[in-house]
Amino acid sequence: MSTTDRGSRSRRTLQPEPSSPFSRFLSDGYVATWRNIKKIVRVPDILVFTLIQPIMFVLLFTFVFGSSIAVEGEDYTSFLMAGIFAQTIVFGSTYSGSAMAQDLKDGIIDRFRTLPMNGSAVLIGRTVGDLAINVLSLVVMMLTGFVVGWRVESTPLDFVAGVGLLMLFSYAFSWVMAFLGLIVRSPEVINNASFLILFPATFISNAFVPSENLPGPLRVFAEWNPVSALVQAVRELFGNAPTSAGSTASWPLQHPVVYVLLFTVVMFLVFVPLSVRRFQTLSR
Repeated sequence: MSTTDRGSRSRRTLQPEPSSPFSRFLSDGYVATWRNIKKIVRVPDILVFTLIQPIMFVLLFTFVFGSSIAVEGEDYTSFLMAGIFAQTIVFGSTYSGSAMAQDLKDGIIDRFRTLPMNGSAVLIGRTVGDLAINVLSLVVMMLTGFVVGWRVESTPLDFVAGVGLLMLFSYAFSWVMAFLGLIVRSPEVINNASFLILFPATFISNAFVPSENLPGPLRVFAEWNPVSALVQAVRELFGNAPTSAGSTASWPLQHPVVYVLLFTVVMFLVFVPLSVRRFQTLSR
């Protein structure tokens, strides 16, 4: 066998086999996720202020408003914690949108375009990275709630289901904010735009006061608000649901887990394709 033939055979042997598109997608998604997690480690200010906010909310509502708000059949601290959990993970999902807008403004997306990578992996890395932040925030909130008197009064399986429901809703909502970030292209604009969505969704709900205490139109909005259903589902799974929530509640609050799962599926089906298509349009 000639030297040329041996060299060609060696090169063919050393050449890696082409991976499948799905394997390439998973690999690129892992790299993009690790990039966002390392960014959090290298800029600890992001993590510090992210973890301080839930502590502040727990202490503020427990000690400032707790003595002024009465909930029939349940201690206000136990009633409050599910609302704080839901509010914090929804607010934490906005990082996906602001980060995407910042990457567009800084030209990071243009750099990704020059790399042989799956464009959708950038979105996966961004949303999963923010999910990691929300997990840390939830842990800090639970520890703070335990200090101020909150307790889980259900089975370990129900507790795990409640945490999983919070994380699932958080991840789905991250795609909503990622799509918004790809549209506005400015971190300043998305911060203002997101609050127009988040404040009505979290404060016109049963997160801090029972929905039956709200006036007519606001009560209807609160009872069909997916955040209210998320809060109610977590309260039931954690064993913190007040006994005053009777049969007069709307269908979403009577079947909160089902309603949250349906709404989450809708968010995935609508905003994942929209985000991917928008990202591909920008990449062209």
